[in-house]
Amino acid sequence: MSAATLCTGNSTSSTSGSPTPCTPAEPDDDAGGAPGSRFAWCVTGSGHGLHEALALAARLPGVDLMLSAAGEEVLAIYGITLASLRERFRVFRDKTASSVPVGRLYTGVYHTVVIAPATSNTVAKCALGLSDTLPTNLHAQAGKLGIETLVFACDTEPVVVTRAPHDWVTLRPRRVELDHVERLRGLEFTRVVASPAELERALEHRLHTLELAWTTCSS
Repeated sequence: MSAATLCTGNSTSSTSGSPTPCTPAEPDDDAGGAPGSRFAWCVTGSGHGLHEALALAARLPGVDLMLSAAGEEVLAIYGITLASLRERFRVFRDKTASSVPVGRLYTGVYHTVVIAPATSNTVAKCALGLSDTLPTNLHAQAGKLGIETLVFACDTEPVVVTRAPHDWVTLRPRRVELDHVERLRGLEFTRVVASPAELERALEHRLHTLELAWTTCSS
């Protein structure tokens, strides 16, 4: 997946148009931003809906990508390079034991945290209040600060059909995974969605609440 697949041209659909990058590259550093001006978008170690999720992220105003170590590995497996992501996003990597980038939440830069896609491992940790990765730390601290988090959970149905790197596979989540999803739904400041389409609707609502709009770009 190249950088050119990350933004849909002149459309609010996440699948139409000839996509091109909308904004210049942003540095992979701790550069600031206006208070309440940005999305913190977390990528975990799942390929389920990964391309669709990144396409949505590219249409939002002011997005920082927060990559877990597993997420970074999976991006490479699906042919998505850090260089291509940096053409559209500021990228933060999970390289510190204390998840240092989480400190940006305390400065008020982020109005919303998104975890998309979220593995069953990430969902379980968030549901149980565990935080030992960059995405799970962001979720925990966002909840304590009253910042809304949208979670696109991968294992939400008895049968899940997903695209592996080279083929489509059918998965059957166990009761424990489904139970964690339901527990996560009950947490404060957390909204769980089950598909890219549902994520798009949730983001649309969030943008409306914040009096923001999708970005557009020409092909």
